[in-house]
Amino acid sequence: MDLVPELPTDWVPLPHPATCLPPACRPATTTPFSNSHNTLKLHFPAEFSDLRGHNHMAKVLTPELGFALDDTIQTGVDNPGHPYIMTVGCTAGDEESYDVFKELLDHIIEDQHGGYQPSYEHKTNLNPDNLQGGDDLDPNYVLSSRVRTVAAPAASASPPTAAAGTPSSLGGHLAGQYCAVKSVTEAEQQQLIDYHFLFDKPVSPLLLALGMACDWPEARGIWINEEDHLQVISMQKRGNMKEVFTRFYNGLTQIETLFKSKNYEVMWNPHLGYILTCPSNLSTGLRSGVHIKLPHLDKHEKFPEVLKWLRLQKQGTSGVDTAAVGGIFYVFNANRLGFSEVELVQMVVDGVKLLIKMEQWLEQGQATDDLVPAQK
Repeated sequence: MDLVPELPTDWVPLPHPATCLPPACRPATTTPFSNSHNTLKLHFPAEFSDLRGHNHMAKVLTPELGFALDDTIQTGVDNPGHPYIMTVGCTAGDEESYDVFKELLDHIIEDQHGGYQPSYEHKTNLNPDNLQGGDDLDPNYVLSSRVRTVAAPAASASPPTAAAGTPSSLGGHLAGQYCAVKSVTEAEQQQLIDYHFLFDKPVSPLLLALGMACDWPEARGIWINEEDHLQVISMQKRGNMKEVFTRFYNGLTQIETLFKSKNYEVMWNPHLGYILTCPSNLSTGLRSGVHIKLPHLDKHEKFPEVLKWLRLQKQGTSGVDTAAVGGIFYVFNANRLGFSEVELVQMVVDGVKLLIKMEQWLEQGQATDDLVPAQK
């Protein structure tokens, strides 16, 4: 099956929320993003010395300037490590954050994205005709395929300062109905999560540190306002990635046309591509992947090394930090920045073919060392 979410017709970014607290409980002056770690964070005079009469910085650096440095690094402070992956440790509150905190974020981006320099320019290629193969991934192993990206309207803050509006159907086979989280029961919501149609409630420490639980479930839906305002997904059963990517391209084109018809642009610049909340998703924001059954390879000691060499990652069937069930994984591209959309999907197509071949050799009791080139 396939799914491409719809864009609200009256997409209007809401103002910065003063806090998650009810209006009557709100302090007079708060940070604009009021993270869950401190809902009563006051600028002056309760939390810091009032230096406004002593230097120009303190006089100019007011809450109205927007996202603060401590908000940017809060997730890394609250969650200093992860048992399996190197986390980013910071987030951006809006498009301007990447300029205001450039000296910090440029170095993080370089480290996260394999040496991507401040002088580099974003690569883009969304033409499905440039994808080689991808329509023949073995259905005995590949259970489903999908391509997704995320985007946000320019001049708006990142969630939980959410964008909201009434949905509008896309045309043709992309037409559908927007499903708001608050309009479904708890049981229905869980079913949508289990079917991978809806993101889970913001209960992880990483999301809580971002303030993503604020106002839940207001202005949330499929796929609106998880970490970024809009997520566009194309997916279907089996392994025809070419078809999935073609639908993805058509849907994304229609959605960007709708943005422009409402006088909105997508957050984007020539250096970073799509501007998104987490620096790990910058540029294409694209994740191409398959649910694939690899029970023998799952037990192979070199499996993590092979994935790293192929520039792929894996996670359990229910998302990050979950285990594989029956040797079934979700395998997807590790990179976002520094490669075009076609290149990233091609990495998945080529890598999945090699993983299937390794699985087949292991089924026959053969060693797989010859299938993977020696590491330099």
